[in-house]
Amino acid sequence: MRERILEILQDQRPDIDFENETELVSGGLLESFDIVSIVSELDDEFDIEITPKELKAENFDSLDALTKLIESLSEE
Repeated sequence: MRERILEILQDQRPDIDFENETELVSGGLLESFDIVSIVSELDDEFDIEITPKELKAENFDSLDALTKLIESLSEE
């Protein structure tokens, strides 16, 4: 799952080192349009729904945080 999330992120923004960055949103690397595109891809790929309550910087600031979010939504 983590590798597929990484592929989606790299497809959207190949200029960002998603493996090492820990402040993707709070550091200004990802903007709102990026997040909308990423959420759409993740929703489709993993058959989940990321709701507005999950749209917090802490859930999108790193690959690990995003992986945890997707894993928790997949279990519901």
